[in-house]
Amino acid sequence: MQEIDRSLRQTEAAHTSGAYFKRPLTLVRGAGTRVWDDSGRSYLDATSGQGVALTGHAHPVVSAAIAKQAGELVTSPEIFFNEHRALLYERLTDLTPGDIGRFFLCNSGAEAMEGALKVAMLLTGRNKVLATRNAFHGRTLGALALTWNPKYRQPFDAWHGDQVQHLAFNDLEAARAAIDDDTAAAVVEVVQGEGGVRPADAAWLRDLRQLCDDHGALLVIDEIQTGLGRCGSWFACQQADVVPDILALGKGLAGGVPIGAVCWRTSLGNLPAGSHGSTFGGNPLACAAALATLAVIEDEQLPQRAAQLGNWIMSELAGLQHPSVREVRGLGLLVGMQLRGRVTPVLMRLQDRGVLALPAGFNVLRLLPPLIISEGELKEIVVAIRESLDD
Repeated sequence: MQEIDRSLRQTEAAHTSGAYFKRPLTLVRGAGTRVWDDSGRSYLDATSGQGVALTGHAHPVVSAAIAKQAGELVTSPEIFFNEHRALLYERLTDLTPGDIGRFFLCNSGAEAMEGALKVAMLLTGRNKVLATRNAFHGRTLGALALTWNPKYRQPFDAWHGDQVQHLAFNDLEAARAAIDDDTAAAVVEVVQGEGGVRPADAAWLRDLRQLCDDHGALLVIDEIQTGLGRCGSWFACQQADVVPDILALGKGLAGGVPIGAVCWRTSLGNLPAGSHGSTFGGNPLACAAALATLAVIEDEQLPQRAAQLGNWIMSELAGLQHPSVREVRGLGLLVGMQLRGRVTPVLMRLQDRGVLALPAGFNVLRLLPPLIISEGELKEIVVAIRESLDD
């Protein structure tokens, strides 16, 4: 197995794009909160595959829905009607806040942000867009214009023009100065994930909502990582009592099958015919997987679990009072631990101890476990973090 593994890794390394920092680990199987490598070792997956496996790996309900649909009809573009797409629209209308009831289905969170920008510009007739410092909304060219980190954005600045302005996060005066009658949209995350797991102030989000209303701008909330129970409610914006004009979804919406969704208020109207499109968007396989995933999230009360267990693990991590930790913060089971040094060595020590976790910038350890995780498994993660920090 090791000889085969070395050969496969060499093949992948010889042909990969180079865009990813690869860890020396080959994953071959997942079940629930755990994944296994090619030597049979198991790991607690506190990455959820970059926040995707909300219901865990290979959940039997989701897997059965995927298998059934794969044997019936995989693809059907939106030029035709399809029952699974209709049912997903209906389900999302019931779950999303306010009068959200129009949807464009695509294949990823970044595509959802691209779509959200087009929706905002088409429905307002304006081009000016506001985002926040330390925001991350994706790496495609449009979404990249909203992303703050220069290492991602600067090589492509020539494509972006000067239509996007970045404001200080949680700064009301900066928002007041920037939002005007030329603004198409203000785009925010309720919790900045890549930007260091930094929650937005609820009062600031409500003030943004009012400023957008005052100037006829649209409030776009990126819930690609925070939505669908991750933060302790179906959508994190609900905890601030804020209803967006446009909501972007992705990651865990279909339990691991690629999907994204642009969701907007019915009262805003439809897009002009032909103004946007997606060959694979809204395909029956992804829609069937999404319907099964949403059913599991509801039936197993995963938002409530995320709220309870998130509070528990953040309290436990803060209680370590470790000298190498500056702060523990987050919302639900989106948890960040800011360190006094680089996070990469800690991630590798955690991996050696059988726990997979993520960075959020240079010095923040990010935990994104499946929402089905148990308190006992979270205790294992806390112990592994303490030992890794002690090394």
